[in-house]
Amino acid sequence: MPQFSQTSLAQLATCDTRLQGLLREAIKRIDFKVIEGHRNQADQDAAFARGASKLKFPHGKHNALPSRAVDIAPVYYEQGTQINWKDVPAFARLMGYLERIAEERGIKVRWGGDWDNDWRTATHDPGENFLDAPHLELVDP
Repeated sequence: MPQFSQTSLAQLATCDTRLQGLLREAIKRIDFKVIEGHRNQADQDAAFARGASKLKFPHGKHNALPSRAVDIAPVYYEQGTQINWKDVPAFARLMGYLERIAEERGIKVRWGGDWDNDWRTATHDPGENFLDAPHLELVDP
């Protein structure tokens, strides 16, 4: 059974308990890394500067404590557990699995690959112009 590394657990601990529950359930069946939960101002400013976020501090869901957003990525053992950032289908499969768990628990989430939840990824939806494949956030207040 897959399990989180200590680094993933430390990032997960900064997240809203609903996100923690979703990810803890998902890791039982599919392997992935928790890249980032909470972002302080310096980290958010850096993410904004490099184009990884469209929001400045403190307006991102990562900026809340506990974080209302999490960045995760599938694990590829054949690549030495490296992240393949261009493998959008792998991110989509992972996020679809998480969306299913969220739905079963009555939790509304949004994936950064389908901001309007119309089942079309940002790479194929003219209404969306920002692909953030690792990003999953809570929708409700």
